[in-house]
Amino acid sequence: MAENALLKKLGIVHPIIQAPMGGGFTPPELVAAASNAGALGSLGAPYLAPAQIAEAVAQIRQLTGKPFNVNLFSGGYATKSAIDPAPMLALLGEIHAGYGLPPPQLPPLPVSPFPAQLDAVLEARPAVFSFTFGIPQADAIARLKARGILIFGTATTVEEGRLLQAAGADAVVAQGAEAGAHRGTFTVPFEQAMLPTLELVRGIVAAVKIPVIASGGLMDGRDIAAALRAGAIAAQLGTAFLPCPEAGTPAAHKQALLAARRDTTVITRAFSGRHARGLANEFIARFAGKENIILPFRQQNDLTRPMRTEAAKRGDAGNLSLWAGTGVVRSRAMPAAELVRVLVEEMQAAMRAAS
Repeated sequence: MAENALLKKLGIVHPIIQAPMGGGFTPPELVAAASNAGALGSLGAPYLAPAQIAEAVAQIRQLTGKPFNVNLFSGGYATKSAIDPAPMLALLGEIHAGYGLPPPQLPPLPVSPFPAQLDAVLEARPAVFSFTFGIPQADAIARLKARGILIFGTATTVEEGRLLQAAGADAVVAQGAEAGAHRGTFTVPFEQAMLPTLELVRGIVAAVKIPVIASGGLMDGRDIAAALRAGAIAAQLGTAFLPCPEAGTPAAHKQALLAARRDTTVITRAFSGRHARGLANEFIARFAGKENIILPFRQQNDLTRPMRTEAAKRGDAGNLSLWAGTGVVRSRAMPAAELVRVLVEEMQAAMRAAS
């Protein structure tokens, strides 16, 4: 079967991928621990400069000889904005004053870092390159293939899955509505691409010939078994790895995940300017009825970074982007290798029960 061939080609023992989460959540220690345990570790590198990507990859290689994945944003950057920044600067100004930070300064609209970042990825030559927020141009895909790097693209609709196959992706990561953090949607408004994970997996599996990876709300081995039964070749888990000691998750964020007794996640643009799922908190609440003052991605992300950095230092979960999927109540704290071992045991038990 093609799916077994892909995992075999990669040398992945277990059908588990530690999700690539940008913003410091996936340091080399986490990536290597996941890969060493027989899963596919992933470096979320969208906010890293080319030199930082090279450094992170070098560190991963010191910790593991196993394959791993490097992930970038391949689009989504706003190049113009008609939004008056004054209300946003005033709102953040109050928070900065409370923290003793200098007044916020409006960052420029971003120039896409993707071309330079891709050069660093090509130089680093990881086993897998994955992307979200669109599809790289054909020449980028061709350069990756020439280097023998496998390509995984993110889809939130069946049509996006078809487009990824047509572009030359080796696998589709089907990101369901339950997924934490940023929505990868790139063909329709995000509201039209909120399909439940297993439904999306089944739809994309029926529509494409390349392997499909399930992503979104998957927290334990039973979830992985269900994803495999739906036709996925592997399951990608993000929130499940955030409480691991190797993860770069701020302490207040880890505490919020482990303390969750119900799903309080919401989709918000408050922190980055792009729709993303996280635990509801005070900062998100400030934008009730005022979503129109939020600046575009990634200007908003750059603007809120000093606040988020200070909030992390202070252990203030109220002003942190507490990214989490809908399965957050099943978060558990254990080293990444132990988590992979437990996930595999649970998955095997679920498969035995089903058969």
